[in-house]
Amino acid sequence: MSITAAPAQTLSTPQTTLSQTTLIPVAITRGDGIGPEIMEATLRVLAAAGAPIAPLEVRMGEAVYKEGHTSGLAPDAWDVLERTGVLLKAPITTPQGGGYKSLNVTLRKTLGLYANVRPCRAYAPYVATHHPKMDVVIIRENEEDLYAGIEHRQTREVIQCLKLITQGGCERIVRYAFEYARQQNRRKVTALSKDNIMKLTDGLFHRTFDEISAEYPDIKAEHQIIDIGMARMATQPEAYDVIVTLNLYGDILSDVAAEVAGSVGLAGSANIGQHFAMFEAIHGSAPDIAGQNIANPSGLLQSAVLMLEYLGQPDIARRISNAWLRTLEDGLHTRDIASDQTRQVTGTREFADAVIERLGQEPQHLSAAPSREAAAQPQRTAQPQHTTPPAESPAAPIAKQLVGTDVFFEWSEPGRDPEALARVLQSAQLERMPLRMITNRGVKVWPQGHPHTSKSDHWRCRFLSDGPIVHADVLELLASIHATQLDFIKTEHLYTFDGVPGYTLGQGQ
Repeated sequence: MSITAAPAQTLSTPQTTLSQTTLIPVAITRGDGIGPEIMEATLRVLAAAGAPIAPLEVRMGEAVYKEGHTSGLAPDAWDVLERTGVLLKAPITTPQGGGYKSLNVTLRKTLGLYANVRPCRAYAPYVATHHPKMDVVIIRENEEDLYAGIEHRQTREVIQCLKLITQGGCERIVRYAFEYARQQNRRKVTALSKDNIMKLTDGLFHRTFDEISAEYPDIKAEHQIIDIGMARMATQPEAYDVIVTLNLYGDILSDVAAEVAGSVGLAGSANIGQHFAMFEAIHGSAPDIAGQNIANPSGLLQSAVLMLEYLGQPDIARRISNAWLRTLEDGLHTRDIASDQTRQVTGTREFADAVIERLGQEPQHLSAAPSREAAAQPQRTAQPQHTTPPAESPAAPIAKQLVGTDVFFEWSEPGRDPEALARVLQSAQLERMPLRMITNRGVKVWPQGHPHTSKSDHWRCRFLSDGPIVHADVLELLASIHATQLDFIKTEHLYTFDGVPGYTLGQGQ
């Protein structure tokens, strides 16, 4: 990655004063809650280790939200981010209530940070876990899925959230996972989805995984349904190596995995794009313990180690990692991971001091981080690389044909009898596009619905032709429906692609 040097604050070390021209500018934000404390501790360790970075502070988070900037970023934040290409971010608090969008989602989507990389490793016996051999990397798609945040209240009773999955997004994240596994000498990539239910969206992800995995015969590939995968992560995480999954699943799974490994407070993460990278702890801002010098800075410190690897500073990353591991071995622990292995419970500042004191030492029992020479060869390290997937090949032409439309209604007549609704709609249907089905909350209720099916005021009514139609046919249908005075709230066109329906059947159809 090429980063242009810019005037920056000098981060000096006790051992060496670094030349201004050698420093790499890195944007940092101190965050909310415990953020300022753990950022200060992390920066002190980086300085003591000789990290050649020049921190440029950007303002974002709760105070900026409350100043009226609904994005959560100060007006000059984007300029700083563009100058650096890298952000080390402490946890942010999103104010409660409507009108505030997640800052993390905004940063990830705006900057194209499509891959979220979360290493989850056990540090037994120094950090308590039931799975001492656990060493998993979770690679989560970071831009799509339900995190698009497109929601609508459609009726008095029903709210909709759109799940958006793209072919390009699936290809990017799956290829990144296999490239990562190959670079890090990992043996297996497991894809997790729910395509037994969401056959089109998750089905696209699964199909893409199968297609791309064939290009990596040296790496074992498998697919599992997310629910059993999540359960097995909690009970037998040693069975996994690299996991790739969609946005929401990955968000939940990575927190579960971090906690199973020992503590969510130890886990760092990298958000990688082709032109930018953001590094952050996966835990929240914990305002209830802010300012008390008891927070564990390890998650942010581990994120900083990932950042140094990304910036091409593996020796300094290794130096910090080994000092941190030695600190755990020596029983100097913050209170969140205190156990019978703890010799002294330390505060945030004191834990950073202990890591600094051990710079240059290596762990005696835990596996040390690989040396620069070893890192030149594929190793089982947990450091994300800046993997640029190959350019996508032009897609083959697909014949797309309009064949019908789903019309959604708010309708809550007494009894909510689908037969009554069907009679009205049949009076408005077109001969070439008749009413074929009515569902309620996705379940077929007409024709031949079940009397015990619960019904809301939100109805999907499918008008489907036996052949191709044009948009004018849909408009004619809607004009006819309008004359019935029914309240239609949304339409969704039905297409075939090379003759294959681009829509699913109703449940029970």
